[in-house]
Amino acid sequence: MTKRGRFITLEGGEGVGKTTNLEYIRAFLQERGIDVITTREPGGVPVAEQLRALILGEKLVPEAELLLFFAARLHHLRELILPGLAQGKWVVSDRFTDASFAYQGGGRGVSWQRIRYLEDWLLAGTKPDLTLFLDAPVEIGLARVKARGESNRFEEETAAFMHNVRRAYRALWRQDPDRIKRIDASRPLPEVQLEISGYLKALVEAWRG
Repeated sequence: MTKRGRFITLEGGEGVGKTTNLEYIRAFLQERGIDVITTREPGGVPVAEQLRALILGEKLVPEAELLLFFAARLHHLRELILPGLAQGKWVVSDRFTDASFAYQGGGRGVSWQRIRYLEDWLLAGTKPDLTLFLDAPVEIGLARVKARGESNRFEEETAAFMHNVRRAYRALWRQDPDRIKRIDASRPLPEVQLEISGYLKALVEAWRG
């Protein structure tokens, strides 16, 4: 019987280095002989990628935004994440359900109770085995986004919105510290990745028994 893979997510506000560290994690695991799928939310599969274009391109009322995220997430989960894990692959995703609590909950003001209901109903309570929460002051993250040039509508939100997102992420971390590991992403990248590697080594060792 194939051993189930592990599901890792990267979370955090804008400009905290999720994309860079996603590639670091992929390389780290592949060097240890682990078959890895890297993906993103919204997106990862064709239907979800189409919804991504709509979500990022149009200003939506908060509840519609939330429902579209969950529609994309459900396809992502059933078509890519769960099949990959069942095949023994490790799946590493740039965002998952924590992002809805942070952005649509903290940022848009949708109640966490409603988000929790959707999570329980549509995802059957599916949660990552490990979530790496890259945390940096909002001003640092927005400066990094500005330095990159191109941005989407979430990256163009106000500093007040992003402060609310960060507060929500920190609340999630405090509620579930066994799964969510906070990493100070304001530090130099080598220091961030050294800490990430520690969490990954522990997960790999536990998985291999």
